[in-house]
Amino acid sequence: MDKVLLIGSGNPGKQQELQALLADTPWIVKGLKDFDEIPEPEETEATFEGNALLKARYYGEHFGVACVADDSGIQVNALNGEPGVYSARYAGEACSYDDNNQKLLKALETIPTEQRGARFVCCAAFVGTDSSEHVEVGTVDGIIAPHCKGDQGFGYDPVFIPEGYEHTFAELGLDVKAQVSHRGRAFRAMSTFLQSYSD
Repeated sequence: MDKVLLIGSGNPGKQQELQALLADTPWIVKGLKDFDEIPEPEETEATFEGNALLKARYYGEHFGVACVADDSGIQVNALNGEPGVYSARYAGEACSYDDNNQKLLKALETIPTEQRGARFVCCAAFVGTDSSEHVEVGTVDGIIAPHCKGDQGFGYDPVFIPEGYEHTFAELGLDVKAQVSHRGRAFRAMSTFLQSYSD
């Protein structure tokens, strides 16, 4: 029987990234748009891993399929690791990506470039129909740019310059981002796991 793998995310940008990263697995990868609409779960955990597992369990159990989900965010050294697990709602519950980026830039406006170090973290979680669980973590270090640049990607991509590059993720584009990003690293490892997984 064909194995269905659901990507437990309502974010279209993330959905597109993950479909590409999981394309080499022997699974039929589907998105939430392929299923009945249900409310998103509340992310109540204090860690990326906790929230990723919470989402994968929630969607997998509801639809009776294997599910992968992730929780990711940005940790800024000068802000003691903030916004961290609150990255998506840094500027408030109904905020836009730009709201978050502007709040972050405002918080760092007096911080010199060499002290604007940051790290993107992604925790990818898999929950099988047999309730087995597997987690992979990917990170990428870099700095926060002085202002938004680029129009590709989503989230904090316009303000994050990865180590070894002079442009933001939003300027570098999806191909480069898939190679070096936190999500790319976590889900390439997850892809390797899924190629050999059997329930």
